[in-house]
Amino acid sequence: MTQVRLAPLCGVTDHVFREICQEQGCSQGYTEMVSAMGYLCAPNQRATQDLMTRGAGEKKLYIQLFGRDPDTVAEAAKRMEELGRFDGIDLNMGCPAHKIAPSGEGCGLMRTPDIAEEMMRKTVQAVSLPVSVKMRLGWDTEHINVVEMAHRAECAGVREITIHGRTREQQYSGEANWDYIQQAAESVSIPVWGNGDIFTPEQAISRAKTPGIAGVMIGRGAMGNPWIFRDIQALDAGQEIQPVSLEERLGLIRIHYDRMLAWKPEHIAVREMRKHIGWYLHGLRGASRARAEINRAERPNQVWEILSRLQREIESQEE
Repeated sequence: MTQVRLAPLCGVTDHVFREICQEQGCSQGYTEMVSAMGYLCAPNQRATQDLMTRGAGEKKLYIQLFGRDPDTVAEAAKRMEELGRFDGIDLNMGCPAHKIAPSGEGCGLMRTPDIAEEMMRKTVQAVSLPVSVKMRLGWDTEHINVVEMAHRAECAGVREITIHGRTREQQYSGEANWDYIQQAAESVSIPVWGNGDIFTPEQAISRAKTPGIAGVMIGRGAMGNPWIFRDIQALDAGQEIQPVSLEERLGLIRIHYDRMLAWKPEHIAVREMRKHIGWYLHGLRGASRARAEINRAERPNQVWEILSRLQREIESQEE
């Protein structure tokens, strides 16, 4: 059976979306990355608390921390464990964002292996929860050090590693290099999960067969398509993949929207759902116009009217 997890994605994988993905068959989720320093300085800040919210239906959840000071990250991990809310601690060594990596956080830690190893070791020592790490191949093509960093993680006591098959320099361009993921996986005895360019069930199952890989992690491939987890299970079981019907697609948009409205103030939920609806509608006839109208809508009832009109138009064209 192919083991599949949902990758942490800033601005996307809040607890509402994670729950939906787990309902579709995803085995484990991760919070969006949380600043260790930010949490220690202002633990009750609303934005931070939102990132740390665990949905009632989430089966397994790791909190992902980022930072550049080993003691700060370890202390934040210790306090996170005391909340009794998470099943593990994940250290971010893969974020390529301009506000993160150049300052030595996220993928910036790939340029400072000694500091990265110290962070992993101190975090492992600070908590009893399992500690994992998500990393990239390296900073750029001339400094690919993922095999070395995988060894350092294992020596530090990290339980498992996820590797995104790109360098920081690549961001999300080009193709993920699974040869390097395989090299790292075969060089350590702890589980290694592969991540990068998985957009179909077939790709997931194929990549999960990479030698040494424990499973795969899906990020962008789940945006607007949480059914990918269900489809992977079906394909694994030798069953035919059932296309997502228009009714099912619009129905899940409504479920997602209602859950967001139950969690956040209406004006915030309306704004945050715009991007999700855009992804859900991708590929449908008339989707471009509907997205433009939804991006201007300020009330949920306006969105329902737009979606209902889109549904009628699509159904009339199919008659």
